[in-house]
Amino acid sequence: MIQTLDLRGSRPSSAELLELVPRAVLDVSVASEVAAELIADVRSRGSEALLDQAERLDRVRPSALRVAPEALSEAVDALDPTVRAAIEESISRVRAASSAQVPPRIVTELGDGARIEQRWQPVRRAGFYVPGGKAVYPSSVIMNVVPAQAAGVASLALVSPPQAAFGGSVHPTILAAAALLGIDEVYAMGGAGAIGALAYGVADLGLEPVDVISGPGNVYVAAAKRLVRGVVGIDAEAGPTDILVLADAEADARLIAADLISQAEHDELSAAVLVTDAPDLAVRVAEELEKRLLSTRHAERVRAALDGRQSALVLVDDPESAAAFVDAFAPEHLEIHTVDPDATIARISNAGAIFLGSQSPVSLGDYLAGSNHVLPTAGQARFSAALSAVTFLRPQQIIRYDRRGLEAVAQHIRAFSDAEDLPAHGDAVMARFDD
Repeated sequence: MIQTLDLRGSRPSSAELLELVPRAVLDVSVASEVAAELIADVRSRGSEALLDQAERLDRVRPSALRVAPEALSEAVDALDPTVRAAIEESISRVRAASSAQVPPRIVTELGDGARIEQRWQPVRRAGFYVPGGKAVYPSSVIMNVVPAQAAGVASLALVSPPQAAFGGSVHPTILAAAALLGIDEVYAMGGAGAIGALAYGVADLGLEPVDVISGPGNVYVAAAKRLVRGVVGIDAEAGPTDILVLADAEADARLIAADLISQAEHDELSAAVLVTDAPDLAVRVAEELEKRLLSTRHAERVRAALDGRQSALVLVDDPESAAAFVDAFAPEHLEIHTVDPDATIARISNAGAIFLGSQSPVSLGDYLAGSNHVLPTAGQARFSAALSAVTFLRPQQIIRYDRRGLEAVAQHIRAFSDAEDLPAHGDAVMARFDD
């Protein structure tokens, strides 16, 4: 089933490791042409284009694109009490963690009358995409909306594909989660067209353009986000999920197998990787994977993911080699199952979220850890971070100098402006001292 990648006896360079790490084949650019056409159609024909796209791609034509307020209220009333309790607890935990991410206003005194102020200003309006494919994701509503609210974004809009099973409306669990968060602007639209609608607005629908779009989706959604980047800000181009478990000989193969399968059930392109310097553990994990496949609901999907080129059992010589592989893979989710997890994490730089110890599974982070589950995929953790309140904030510098502060640096400014052959820059400063 799952392949074994044996790196023992070798010390690959960083560049070689980047070539060796298993990855799913997913080329967003191949979807760009289709995504561009769908976006252009929405910009040209507005609501009619979105309705036609829903009928063609989602196999249902919504009676209305904007969800009525009463539908949101009804979704909350009909929500299973146990699911509601879980949603409310998740909101509480994610809100506490997200609020802690908002940086304070900082004033730096550089001299008499020379002050720089740093403030973090929220964007005016944010849009959220909640997918509606193989599963229902109220957790994605929480993880996207709460950080924006913590940042202070005043205007929020949510889109999710129309569901034929619900008369062309958004799935009621998604509606209930949105309502519990106080969102009343929800639209039944999906795919690249929905991303275009958020980015450019839809006048005949009363949908105003947003400033930032966040939320995962399929390859066409990712392509659309790439196309509108620059018109709006985006969180990231989300790809298939991945989990990497770093474990030593003392780890529990049963728990590792359970966690690998938990992420493999998302999608056939999901990556499930174990890195270990204990060959016997790798054998036991492979055996446990086969056992658990017999009882898991989405066995066919899980097997496809585990059989894929993106999944592997990786054998290394020592903890240093394991850490080097982890940094090259830059996992979305990193679980550390070692005797001394704190020593292990000290060797690692690149990961979207890190789960320490056997009692901190990725499933905890998906729902109720308080951390955000919108994380960089496809190795983007080498240079990107999880969705957070900062995604919806812009650091701004406020320069507050008086005459004394300016006078202290006036001759330095003159020296720079003359050296760069931009004398008017220096003249603008000197004009303040003509008297």
